[in-house]
Amino acid sequence: MDPEYSMLFFSKYDARKLLASLTMFSQQFSQVPLSLEWSLVFLNGLWERMLRVPGIETPPVLLQWLHEGLEPFLVDPQVFGCLLAKDVSCEEFQLLVAALDGIYSQLSVEEQRNLYSGIKYFLTQHGPTQSCHSQAIPSLNSTAWFRNFLGSFLEHATVEDLQLFGDEATLQKFARDPVNMEMVGNLTLLRETALYYTQLLTSAPAFPLSSLPDRFICHLSPGAVANLSREEALGVAQRLGRSCPWSRGMPRASLAPRELQVAASLLRNLDDLSPAELGALGQAALGLSVSRIQESIPEEQLEAALPALGTVQGWRAEQARAVVSKLLLSGYQILDGQSLAELGTLVAGLNSSMLRSLSPEVVLEAIQLPGFSQHVDALPSALKRTLVEKVSSRVGHPSELVRLIPSALASSIPKSLLVFGEEKPNVQDLNNKPWTREQAAMFFSDVVKAEPDFSRLSQSVLQGFTCAAASAVGAERFQELARVMRKKKVRLGQDQLSCLLKMVTLHGIPKDLDSYPQDLLLFLSPSDYAGNCSQFFIHVGKANGDVLPREAPQRQQLLLEALECLGIPGTQINKGNAEILGWLVCDLGGEYIRSSGGTLLRGLSHCGSFLPEQEEAIRDVLSSGNTTFGPPAAWSAFTLSELGGLLPVLDPSILQQIPKKALITWLRNFAWDSSLSREELGTIVGELLPRRHKRAEGCPPGREITEEVLSDDLMPAFYIPPEILRACLQNISQENRLFLENHLSQVLTYPFSIPQLAVLKEYLHESYPRGYPQHVLAEMGPFLPLLSPEEISTWQLSSADTLAAFLTTEPRPSDSLASAAIKRYVELGNALNATALDAIGTKYVCLLSATELKAIDPSSLKLVSLDPSACSQETKNLLYQKAKEAFSDQHHSPAYYELILPYLGGAPAADLKVLSRDDVNMNVSTFVTLRRDALMLLSPADVRGLLGVQLPELARWRGRSPVRDWLALQKQAELQRLLPGLTGGVQEGYINLAAPRFPAMSSAPLGAVATVFHLLPALLLSFFMVSILS
Repeated sequence: MDPEYSMLFFSKYDARKLLASLTMFSQQFSQVPLSLEWSLVFLNGLWERMLRVPGIETPPVLLQWLHEGLEPFLVDPQVFGCLLAKDVSCEEFQLLVAALDGIYSQLSVEEQRNLYSGIKYFLTQHGPTQSCHSQAIPSLNSTAWFRNFLGSFLEHATVEDLQLFGDEATLQKFARDPVNMEMVGNLTLLRETALYYTQLLTSAPAFPLSSLPDRFICHLSPGAVANLSREEALGVAQRLGRSCPWSRGMPRASLAPRELQVAASLLRNLDDLSPAELGALGQAALGLSVSRIQESIPEEQLEAALPALGTVQGWRAEQARAVVSKLLLSGYQILDGQSLAELGTLVAGLNSSMLRSLSPEVVLEAIQLPGFSQHVDALPSALKRTLVEKVSSRVGHPSELVRLIPSALASSIPKSLLVFGEEKPNVQDLNNKPWTREQAAMFFSDVVKAEPDFSRLSQSVLQGFTCAAASAVGAERFQELARVMRKKKVRLGQDQLSCLLKMVTLHGIPKDLDSYPQDLLLFLSPSDYAGNCSQFFIHVGKANGDVLPREAPQRQQLLLEALECLGIPGTQINKGNAEILGWLVCDLGGEYIRSSGGTLLRGLSHCGSFLPEQEEAIRDVLSSGNTTFGPPAAWSAFTLSELGGLLPVLDPSILQQIPKKALITWLRNFAWDSSLSREELGTIVGELLPRRHKRAEGCPPGREITEEVLSDDLMPAFYIPPEILRACLQNISQENRLFLENHLSQVLTYPFSIPQLAVLKEYLHESYPRGYPQHVLAEMGPFLPLLSPEEISTWQLSSADTLAAFLTTEPRPSDSLASAAIKRYVELGNALNATALDAIGTKYVCLLSATELKAIDPSSLKLVSLDPSACSQETKNLLYQKAKEAFSDQHHSPAYYELILPYLGGAPAADLKVLSRDDVNMNVSTFVTLRRDALMLLSPADVRGLLGVQLPELARWRGRSPVRDWLALQKQAELQRLLPGLTGGVQEGYINLAAPRFPAMSSAPLGAVATVFHLLPALLLSFFMVSILS
């Protein structure tokens, strides 16, 4: 169809009917990109028709037409070229931009970007000299050009885009226009664009930084502050610390690397800082270099400024250590709570052994001071746990401990210290603290007994739901408890939900199932639900799918039932069904992903991880180019941002097709906020490496490693190929070498590729020929792919803090590396104390040898949470005995079961029999992991006592070991009394002629344990005859 004919075609339609038809069209073709030709045909006619719609100039009507009518045709920016073909003037286009700006906040990010792309296309179609600014035309000579022709859409402009709109001199005029500055002050520009805009503002000679709006202070370049007077530098430093949004509420780093660099440049202009000036710096104090702290600031000035420096958030470990070490060496003493509290956030400069050397009274006094409790949130977990240990050693009652410990330390309280026993808990104090699920389980029983109104319980407390506690409150109150958990959106684990479902459905499926926790639906079928199956799966799709492991039978069954419910005969899934499936799309096989084209990609981007066949299918779909993203060769930085969670799936064959410019622009503007790990970002940086390259001959001009380079988180992109990095490290100046050493933790957060990390590791090896110091060992996480157990066996792992830093790095070390680190730590004579055991955790506890396990002090085990269920039987047995001793003082408490639960795989039969008298309601998933020889010695009465309300679940396991083997040892009549319908036992009239034999220390399969014979008279007669004759 000729585009001109479409004007005539659409002009005959009633506006409301046309909009309804376009809405249906949009829904059907939302995932199928239209060709440019058809987009032009439609937009040409629809544009003219839209302009004649009454009220089109008002935001509601314009928004409706954009959302429901024109959206599918605006994906390709070239469609805006038809506006030029219609001789739409710049003045008319300015009115259009103003109208679109009026609805900007109501548009999705994708719609904003599509419209911005079209606006840019219109403004730049005639090349670098865009036609909507002219000094000679009064209506087009305004310097408020950004406001007039881009509006809020400026948020999506890259630096390269801005440079298309005018030369440097013109852009400087635009940037400094008061109207533009006011608008930009309320926008969130792309990171690199914000830096460039600020540079445009400050590049004028003698531009007074005092007149720069606070929003732009955060994007200054180091060069802009290099030649300031002392007074100016101090003023800007204070504004930098006060005004930048990242200077508040960021737990890991309070200033981004570039802003740290600006702060450091400012502070270089400030010699001989007085205590008052140090204190006035605020967050800008993070720009103090370690060498300056160590060499240039007198101890007495540091101590005088300590009240202010202790409030600064985000000190690097090196800085905090430097300040604290200098204070302690100069005679600063921590004699009371006030002197510890004065350190504030600088407490991170102490290690756990230093904290342990303090008296409990000092720590107890400090945490009760409001200023100190506010600053402990960002401390390493080892220090948090040590502070809690010190307080608990002087506090005798759990209620008092809960009251005194600040919220920032609550999650570090060992669960063994949260057993109330006969003491009545203060429910309000518990409600006010954030707990882990394991912690809350310790006092959940006490709380539901003490609190008459469950609606007053916090989400944090309710997540501690236990079967034993719930079964004791009575049926009516239990129903109330379950409904409250739904209202408060409490997230429970698989075992908790399994128990909750049994109790909720004890008398059948309730009609008001929707008033109970939504995650219960994960364990039901559509036939159990009062509504239709589509409604059931809409709710399932919104539930927490992470409750069920990917390989769980219930999860696989849900997917099959969902596909049947939705009537999907083949493997192609449309957009509507994909939305209903929700998280279930994460379980679809590769054939569904391929057949559905781009329909599933947005849902898949939230999955987090994929099976290999899914990854391959996603790559096939993206490589085809038949999605709204287009072919990889045409991707932009915005495309990469939209791909989100699919980026880690991209392999070299795709990454190499993406324009390098798009990758670099994405790294500069979007990687900062992406969910990708440092390793995943490093993989993308690695794709920027040329396939072939010459060996570097010295450090190229302009690539020297300077303080500015070391402060830039895109440093890896400057040194491609890695040979350049090697050459430049060899020529680094002594001053910058020292800066690198003092900022190593920061530099190692940058997305270096593996080859680049290998070069950095070589550099560290050369810098520390006698071995890495402790602070370097604590930062070895990024080098994991390059480490070997043999190398680790030479490290001086002399502190539990260093071991903890290595074992808890992300990604976690492999078992071989972790085992080498633990072995080396113990070889050097270090104890497996609570700090070390907490770092070892469940992930590495199975690596401990029998000798190491026997050396563990039970009192240390009491302060950590380990789960040895995946370990050898010997490890389980040893840890059970340690745990039994550690928790012996709680043996008669209802919480004892929760404490000993992770270790029950090593419990002997005698202990299990004792436990069966306590109504523990053990999950069958725990029951089947008990020590095999112990389980076989349990009677039906013992099993009833252990399982409680979970007993019916035993029938589902009757065909599987070890339940099947236990059943074979029981009399069928006793099994029938235990659970009607339970089969697999010995019938009356049968005997076991062979007694079962079990290895004492093994969990190996039992095998054939008995031979059963029917007592036929002939066999019995033969038996007696042989006896007489013999």
